[in-house]
Amino acid sequence: MSHPPLVKAYLALASLCFFWGTTYLAIRMALESIPPLFLISSRFLLSGSIMLAAAWATGNQLPRGRDLLWTSVNGVLILGVGNGCLVYAETWIPSSLAALFISISPFWMVGLEAAVPGGDKLRLATVAGMLCGAAGAVILLGPNVARQGLSGNVLKGFLILQLGSASWSLGSILQKRHRTHAHPVINGAVQQLAAGLAFLPPALAAGQLPQEWTGKGIGALAWLVVFGSIVGYSCYAYVLDRLPVSLVSIYTYINPVVAAVLGWIFYREPFGSREILAMAIIFGGVAVVKSASRVSVAGRPVVEARSSGGAP
Repeated sequence: MSHPPLVKAYLALASLCFFWGTTYLAIRMALESIPPLFLISSRFLLSGSIMLAAAWATGNQLPRGRDLLWTSVNGVLILGVGNGCLVYAETWIPSSLAALFISISPFWMVGLEAAVPGGDKLRLATVAGMLCGAAGAVILLGPNVARQGLSGNVLKGFLILQLGSASWSLGSILQKRHRTHAHPVINGAVQQLAAGLAFLPPALAAGQLPQEWTGKGIGALAWLVVFGSIVGYSCYAYVLDRLPVSLVSIYTYINPVVAAVLGWIFYREPFGSREILAMAIIFGGVAVVKSASRVSVAGRPVVEARSSGGAP
């Protein structure tokens, strides 16, 4: 029995929304026994190697020369620095709060896009959406800063996540401007391997090797490799090829909700009325930015802001 053409795409989108939402919890679990730098490196070394081996076995063309260089650099920026900042942030703040902070990353995308030469300029509606999202972040940060000052863990987690979001967005913009001829899944595999290789030397130099392998740590790392990286990025590339970007971007809203629910279930991470209010305000700002970024300016479409998490 044949399935409607878009059924697989919608199933892939549902998988993306769920699995990328689970990676925040998986990172927290892995950090209980695996040091941050080694976690970043081992995750992407494993996932990148597996995906490239599968690509080679099926005869897919890998990027070469300049394309390979750009793909690798973008991988370090997007996955290495972007995801690395998330890993370090989760040593200070709950996974659900990290997911909320990352949900404002589209603001970095449109802001950096406007700053680079030839980029699309900010519109009034976009600025209004960014200010709305910033208000949500203030609601989350305010009480902690009032209690602990500028040295509080929540503020440190927020700031390092903004660094990660900026790196992710910059890498995404560079990737858009230097397109390669390889399939997006293959590019994702190269990027993951490059990120893993880039973080291996500092992990070894800092002596960040697991002192004891635990079942929970190994299971969390395996989950990140299989479902966070291989399945997640493959689904992302697939749905971008089959569905409108505006529809695919709903994962921006669903991932933090999944992370919040799982964080509460497994670690009883706090998620009360203040967090719900901040989430609603941030999501409202992101929605405005995404809507404004789809409006045509001077006869050409503005690139729509996309979030990571981290892509986590």
